[in-house]
Amino acid sequence: MSKTTTTARAPAPSGQDEPPAGRGPLAFLKVFGPGLITGASDDDPSGIATYSQAGAQYGYGLEWTLLFSWPLMCAIQEVSARIGRVTGRGIAGNLKRAYPSSLVLSLVGLVLVANTINLGADLGAMAAALQLLIGGPLWLLIAAFAVASVILEVFVSYKRYASILKWLALSLLAYVAVAFAVKAPWGEVAFNLVAPSLKFDVGALTVVVAVLGTTISPYLFFWQASEEAEEVEDDPKAQALRRSPDQAPEAFRRIRIDTYLGMALSNTVALFIMIATAATLHAHGVTNIQTSSQAAEALKPVAGPLVFFIFAIGIVGTGLLAVPVLAGSAAYALAEVFGWKTGLDRSWRQAKPFYAVIAIATLVGGLINFSGLDPIKALFWSAVINGVVAVPVMVMMMHMSSHRKIMGAFSLSPGLKIAGWLATAVMAAAAIGMFATMALGGAS
Repeated sequence: MSKTTTTARAPAPSGQDEPPAGRGPLAFLKVFGPGLITGASDDDPSGIATYSQAGAQYGYGLEWTLLFSWPLMCAIQEVSARIGRVTGRGIAGNLKRAYPSSLVLSLVGLVLVANTINLGADLGAMAAALQLLIGGPLWLLIAAFAVASVILEVFVSYKRYASILKWLALSLLAYVAVAFAVKAPWGEVAFNLVAPSLKFDVGALTVVVAVLGTTISPYLFFWQASEEAEEVEDDPKAQALRRSPDQAPEAFRRIRIDTYLGMALSNTVALFIMIATAATLHAHGVTNIQTSSQAAEALKPVAGPLVFFIFAIGIVGTGLLAVPVLAGSAAYALAEVFGWKTGLDRSWRQAKPFYAVIAIATLVGGLINFSGLDPIKALFWSAVINGVVAVPVMVMMMHMSSHRKIMGAFSLSPGLKIAGWLATAVMAAAAIGMFATMALGGAS
């Protein structure tokens, strides 16, 4: 059984809510947890590349995708968080209870492959960005980032590590600074956000699908649900809500605030990346951007060395945040399927297979950079796999979250149910659009 089902505790006293947030001017920061980390990790170096492509190729014309996707992200991530908090298990652990093991293992295997490819792309992008700043051999920088990430996940306690990840989220503010530094035309930005004038073509549709696939991705579901379950294990006063329903009002309030603000941070930063690259690269005719480090390098002659430095250092910071989330979500999913002990608060000896998955996925991801495999094509196939996996996982999540056997008395409200199914339908349409654009690209 997974970690979240092996640790027994005495029931919480009746009427006991989640621990109070505390008092003082910074007390509100205590509501930030898995939702903030999940949202921030969504703006990984690979995501930065996607948003940079959108801004460089189409200027301000695709800003609306981020306004459109925000409520959908909030809905599906809140569903993920509720599943973890109510049941004390992650997504994979609950899928295993409700669906055939062969189906669940196939989906988790695809998530593991996609995450590993994404890990490789992010490690390579971080190393390339740091190389632009300080020089040095690329292989050494990739190895340093990979080893540092594994050591932190394995040997630092969950509570301290979660705190580190929250502070790393501040690195995203680099892109807000970039957008203001380049003096974007804010009137035009605001107009295009709500009234886009872009005429759709195959290229634009491809980028729209890429943005949706970047903002709503399976590894985010698995991570946030598992971290909610981890929060239960880490806090002696908390219980899975099926055992302690009196904690539900405060728990759901925290989850909603945490998730909505985390997703708002994610999409706001993505918006500023689009704005910065539209105001500089697109305005100067630089439209061929494939990676985040290329975007940083292209900014230097156009926007100056300061903007280049801020953009590049932001890639490093976001990568440090995203790499452990990618590796950790894969480890949680695989461990829950096989019944291994899980948890970043456990020692290496207590959860060897769990930590082995983190280490191996990070190592293999790093080695992809030296395999001769085209990193752009690898990332493309990672997006394809995520598109294939996201829709069935979302369908099963929506089914589970409305199932009394899984959620007890905490099945979804009608509003959240509608929003969650709408997000699922949009992702299904995006997946169809992805394969359509692949077919059109092959035919052209």
